[in-house]
Amino acid sequence: ARIQQALEENRVELSGQLIRPTVHKPFAPHYEVLVRLRDPDGQLVPPMAFIPAAERYNLMSSIDQWVVQHALELLAARRRKGSGEDIALAINLSGQSLGSDEVLAAIRRSIEETGAVPASLCFEITETAAITNLAAASRFMHQLRQWGCRFALDDFGSGLSSFGYLSNL
Repeated sequence: ARIQQALEENRVELSGQLIRPTVHKPFAPHYEVLVRLRDPDGQLVPPMAFIPAAERYNLMSSIDQWVVQHALELLAARRRKGSGEDIALAINLSGQSLGSDEVLAAIRRSIEETGAVPASLCFEITETAAITNLAAASRFMHQLRQWGCRFALDDFGSGLSSFGYLSNL
């Protein structure tokens, strides 16, 4: 209930962690989008204190949709202000979102409403989430790739990975 209330009261915040290249060559700055939550007293709640509860109570799809919508709105506002060069965003998606047509539609709607450039979006999914439901993950990834988005497998090699799964994806 507290997570749902935080979403409704806009006590969820985004921040960006700069991803630096290992090779020095020109590229658009790339940020991983991080989600934070504030409690009713304004104190920052660490992700590991609310993400497991959100997963347990099937709220991750709601959080994922909120993150995508607000991240793309921030990109659009930055573009309108003429705030420097283009940037790329890496946005984590939960396993709960991978098979969801509702989440897929929400991402598409956010891209269209904000005018985001799909090629500047990289959706990160964990290896475990991808292989837990390989068919749904493949369909989801295929659809977003058709729109021009990119994907990254997060934490590959830390779970049940094999190169066979990787080749399927």
